[in-house]
Parts: sequence; structure tokens; C-alpha cells
Amino acid sequence: MSTDRPDATESPFTVDAGHVQLELDFANFSRDRESGDKTKEWEVAPFNLRFGVARDFELGVFLRPFHLVEEKAAGGPRERSEGVADPVLRAKWNFFGNDGGDLALGLVADLKLPIGARAVSNREWEGALLLPLSFSLGAGWEGAAMTGVGIVYSDAGRHRAVWINTITAGRDLTDRLGVFLELTSATGDGPHVATADAGLTFRANENLQFDVGVYRGLSHAATDITAFAGVARRW
Repeated sequence: MSTDRPDATESPFTVDAGHVQLELDFANFSRDRESGDKTKEWEVAPFNLRFGVARDFELGVFLRPFHLVEEKAAGGPRERSEGVADPVLRAKWNFFGNDGGDLALGLVADLKLPIGARAVSNREWEGALLLPLSFSLGAGWEGAAMTGVGIVYSDAGRHRAVWINTITAGRDLTDRLGVFLELTSATGDGPHVATADAGLTFRANENLQFDVGVYRGLSHAATDITAFAGVARRW
């Protein structure tokens, strides 16, 4: 079973035709401080539903049913916004390596629908085209990388392109326990955003996996820290 979470690097592998995969955060929490301003964000049960359509093609929908943002400007009052966040539709193709081997390549197309609650949605269309790559590193390690372009609605009031790059490495520590380490980068919409991520996965069986981890901001513009715990289940 290959998942599109908990790391930020998407998988080039598709869900087998006729199967469904659920990937869910039980909860996640983010905290950021900048120039005296403080922001905290909570999400409860955001989840991905992935549907295997053909041998090398899948469709997915990503939903965030409860998103809470708490902001406090320096010397100002605390403000809270909450609601259902914008959903994302996804199509994924695998070009090669879906059935095994040391190398796999895919294409991911995302589209964010501006239909979430006004309190937490910018009410703008956004999307991305991503190329995920998976490869063997040897000595028990597996690697993955991703590059692509995202289209986001910036604070300047217009859509802008963002160049997205990630790289991750993971390995099994035991028959059930695994670890991953990751670096991410996004440039083009304001200051550079970079994070270092790490997490653990626990495989209960071939169709059920649990995970826990943290993203740590490396650049000034990145969120200081994000922590999460979740599960993936395949039918």
C-alpha cells in the first residue's frame, strides 16, 4: 500500500482499479509566530479518498471538514475563524513502475474548489501539476522526489505560480515500523518557504497503516511547526 500522506511528497503509484483508499489525519495542529503575530491552526479528520479507476489511473477527493484558525496580532485581540475548508479534486496517472521495479514516475493534477466556508476560504480557484518520482536508494532505503507548479491566489490579490520541490527518504525499521525524513521547498509567491519533516509509520497489516510526525519550518516564511497523527486504510 502506497499513500499520499503523511509526507508532502506525493506517490507516483495509483490505487489498484476497483479499490478505494482512505487516508485520514485524526487531527493536526500548526503554530506560527512572526514579528509578534501569532497564528494557530487545528484540523479535525481531514481525509483523502482515492479511487482506482484503471490500471494506471486514479481519481481522488480531499476534504477538510473542520478547519479552525486562531490569530492574534501583536498588541491586538485574538480572532477565530472556523468552518469547512475548500475541497480538492485530484487525477493521477502512473507512467511506469506501478507494478514494481526500482523506478516509478507519475503525474498529479489538483484542482481546489472555492466552495468552503467564507471564514476559512479565499474563495478563489487554485491548482497544481506535479511530477512525483520514486526510486531505490539501496541499503534498505527508498527515496522519492517531486517537482511541479502550483497556482495560488496571493496576498497581492492575483493568481501566481509557485515552484514546488520535495525530496524524501524512508526505510523499514522492523517488519511493521518505518521512518521517513523529508525536505520541502516552495518559491514564487513571496518569500521562500522550506520545511524539514519527519515521521513514523506503523503497518498493522497490508491494508492498514498508522502514522505520526512533525513538519518544522526552516525559512522565515514557513509555518514554525505542524504536528499530526493519522491512518490509511485500503479496501
